Amino acid sequence: MSIDATTYDELKEIAARYPQPRSGLLPMLHLVQSAEGHVTPAGIEACAEILGITPAEVSGVATFYTMYKRRPVGDYLVGVCTNTLCAVMGGDEIFARLKEHLDVGNDETTAVRPEDKHSVTLEHVECNAACDYAPVVMVNWEFVDNQTPDSAVALVDDLRAGVERHATRGPRLCTWRQAERVLAGFPDGLADEGPSAGPASLAGLRIARERGWSAPATVGGRDAAAQPDSKLAAVEEADTRRAESETVTETVSKEGTSDD
Repeated sequence: MSIDATTYDELKEIAARYPQPRSGLLPMLHLVQSAEGHVTPAGIEACAEILGITPAEVSGVATFYTMYKRRPVGDYLVGVCTNTLCAVMGGDEIFARLKEHLDVGNDETTAVRPEDKHSVTLEHVECNAACDYAPVVMVNWEFVDNQTPDSAVALVDDLRAGVERHATRGPRLCTWRQAERVLAGFPDGLADEGPSAGPASLAGLRIARERGWSAPATVGGRDAAAQPDSKLAAVEEADTRRAESETVTETVSKEGTSDD
């Protein structure tokens, strides 16, 4: 079964954005998920054909990154952080409660009951990079902060029932396919809806302003204005610093040996 013509044309549109078309593979795979519900064989074939690479090369990318799904995803992808801080703050308990409440395991999707409008796929994630709001749940990559087992249950119940919910630091929650289309580079107009950062994330900035703190004028002991202005210069400087560091280490080591 081939991918539909509209999606195929949009895949070509994404590839054309880049000087090297292959650079468009990541957003192209997001578009495939938007259209197909997951990365399908037809989507892989289409990406490979447009980019002039093999399906195996496309599959290698699709199986490497966890945001690309090889099985159908529900209308809402709910990820519970179970990394260290979130786990300590209750993330493990939230995940266990949701598994029991939804009657699914990790990376599984709920059955749609007669009273449901939407399905939910549940997964645990290792880190949502939002430790200041632990424990954190994500819905289609949007943050829902400071959760408890009860609030998480209320969240998924609302999602299944079609009740509008908003991210804590972002817009109202759209479906997973809609979110995937945004990640493919087709804006939905919601980028400026809702706050982008909360008080906990900005606490350090607030304290610095209150106390008149600012970043030092130098970087790494050198004048900030004299920092390398090209990638090649940066590599050369890094090599020089590494050589200097190794020389110092070697000298100290020899001195220690001679003292013995």
